[in-house]
This record gives sequence, structure tokens and C-alpha cells, in this order.
Amino acid sequence: MAGKAAAAADVTELIVYLMKKLVLSAGLLAFLWTSSLKAQGVADTLTSPVRKLTFEEANFVSSYYSQTGNNAAVTGGTGSEKLTDVGGGFNVTFSMLDRKSRKNSFTLDASIEKYTSASSDQIDPATVSSASRTDEHFYPSLVWSRKNEKTGHTFGLSAAYSTEFDYKSYGGGLFYTKTTPDNNSEFTARLNVFLDTWKIILPAELRPEGYPTGAREDSEGIPYKPRNSYNLSFGYSRVINPDLQMMLMVDPSYQEGLLSTPFHRVYFNDNSLRVEKLPGKRMKLPASIRANYFVGDRLVLRSFYRFYADDWGMTAHTASLETVFKVSPFFSVTPHYRFNAQTGIDDFAPYGESSPVSEYYTSDFDLSKFSSHFAGLGFRFSTPGGILGVSSWKSMELRYGYYGRSTGLKAHIVSLSVQFR
Repeated sequence: MAGKAAAAADVTELIVYLMKKLVLSAGLLAFLWTSSLKAQGVADTLTSPVRKLTFEEANFVSSYYSQTGNNAAVTGGTGSEKLTDVGGGFNVTFSMLDRKSRKNSFTLDASIEKYTSASSDQIDPATVSSASRTDEHFYPSLVWSRKNEKTGHTFGLSAAYSTEFDYKSYGGGLFYTKTTPDNNSEFTARLNVFLDTWKIILPAELRPEGYPTGAREDSEGIPYKPRNSYNLSFGYSRVINPDLQMMLMVDPSYQEGLLSTPFHRVYFNDNSLRVEKLPGKRMKLPASIRANYFVGDRLVLRSFYRFYADDWGMTAHTASLETVFKVSPFFSVTPHYRFNAQTGIDDFAPYGESSPVSEYYTSDFDLSKFSSHFAGLGFRFSTPGGILGVSSWKSMELRYGYYGRSTGLKAHIVSLSVQFR
């Protein structure tokens, strides 16, 4: 067994090494590629007219989320999980043709969420409003892509930022797409890197002497630790026939750094207490398939299945089905349902059941064994002539969903999105 474990560890290290090398190599190639394009742009004889930057579309989304439950990780796997989240965001896309008639698209995306969490309020129960009880999450991103209609090649770069009270994240990525001449098949490859820093906020009773105790203290005296994520994605889509479209995806990823949450408590079977501790590395391998089937002019079936496995011992199966029924050319109804079942990671144990001699331990029920159901209904209105006399207002969609988990967690979400073109 020890030999097998060592071999598995060697394979994991090799995969991680290759992924890191791929990240660095792809970044270098992207830099050299864009530099050569600039050089060619100066040297080539330019005959195609350059189109000025024009507006393509804008999407605005707002949502409200509310949940209840009794397995808060902050209090060791027991206690209120009540949480509310109000969010809003937009993305705007502009495009232009360059001197070689390639389409350059620029998409700016920005979202902000404000939430209140009962469990986070228990980080320091003696404080009226402890760290992260009420917080805001802000995450903008910018994507550039260049598409060559003649060759079917698309290349793009992205940059992202995300922040909350206890962490910050900087992300970047690149992607490549190849479309066949008949537009019936497409291959896509993506690479994203996220460099995060976590603020080490400890539960009140586990803070060493001299640790800051205020709800919104500065970072002085509170250390930060990194968490880096490297994500790959490969997708292949194909138009099977006029009624059926399918897509296959594989999304391997690797994380390293502080992967546990510092203010999650764990209570052991000898009545002792510590903060959550998880391995500092994690490999994930999701694989999925999508299929859209056009039953007729009024009915579309959208199906999805994903298998997930990681080296923490978790496996999961997710299946969903959405039906788009066109009541009229301008109005459609979209009932949808998703089922998920997962095994718990090897190091999970409920409140008071962890062993004090374990190397790693958590009582976070997100990492436990459970099954869940998500069902909802959407209403979409779209017309080429515009909505309410606004010609550029092309569509509006209202969606509601109910989420229920076998552990007792329940949630409701309502979202509204509008599109302008």
C-alpha cells in the first residue's frame, strides 16, 4: 500500500509540475505571439479598412439569495447557516475590425454582492458584528478576443480581480478556439490562473495573546497566506444534425496553499477544539457532457451531466435538464431541474466525531456526503422590435429556483436579467 501511495504521489507531483510548466510556457507563447502580431501589423501592406470600436451588447443581472440550515462550519458543523445575499452586475461588449478584418472583442464584466451571514457572526460571539458578518464581494474582469473568420481561429486573454474582507484574488488566463470551415464543430482550450491571499482570522477563543480582537481591524498582526489555483479546460462541440448539438468538456485543476478556512472550528471526540486543517494541495478532475435537442419549433431540451473526482476522496455526479417552451415567438417558459450526489472527503467528520490524532480534519458539510435538488422556473420575453418602446432592449428574463440538500440546508434564489443590443 505504501508503494502504491508513493507512486500516486509521484504521479500527482508530475501532473502538477507539467501544469505549472504549461502555464509558464503558454504565457510566454502568448506574449511572443501578440508581439509578432504587432510587428506584422507595422510591416504588412494594409488594405482593409479599420472599423471603429462599436457597441455589441450589454447584460444586466440582479439576484436575491436566501438560505437556512443548521450545520455551520464556523461553529463546528452545528448552528445556524442563515444567509442572505443581494447581488447585481453587468457585462458590456464592444468590438472592432482590425486592418486584417479580424474581429476584436472586448468584454468588461463587473459584479458586486452584499451578504449577511449568521454563521460568520459567530467568529467572535462577544462582538456585536464580528468579522465578515456583513460583507461585500466585488469581482470585475476584462476579456479580449480576436477572431479570424477566414481561418476559424480565435485567441483571447482575460484578467480578473476579486475581493472580500478576508481575501483578495488576482486572475489571468488565455484561451484558443478552432472552428471547422462548415461551422459544425469547435474545439476550445482554456488556461486560467488565480493567485489568492487569505487573511488568517481565527475564532475568538483560539486566538493567541496579542491577536487583534476588533471586528474590522487592520491587517497589522494578522498574517496572510497564499492559495493558488491552476485551471485547464478542454471542450469539443459538434452539431450532430439539425436537431441535436453536443459538447464534451474536461476541466482538470490544481490548487495549492491555504485550502482550509481559518475560522472554521472543529470539535473532537475528546471535547478538545481546534481550527480546521486540510491538505495544502488538491487535484480536481471534472468531466461533463451537454446535449441540446430541438424537439420542434416550440420546444428545446437542454441536458447536462458531470462526473467529478478529486484526490481528497470526493466523487460527485450532477445531472440537469432544462426545457425551453416557446409560448409565442416572443415569450418562453423554462422549467429546470438539477440533481447532485457526492461522497464526503476522507477527512470530514460531524460535530464531536473527529479524532484528535488525525492529520487533517473538517466539519464543513459542504465537504460531506449529501444529495441535493434544485428546481425552478424561468420566464423570458424577447422581441427584435424592443421592449416598452426601447428598440435596443432586446430581452428580459425572470428566474426562480429552490435548492434543498439532504443535510437540511434550504435556499431560494430569484434573478432578473435584461439584455441590450
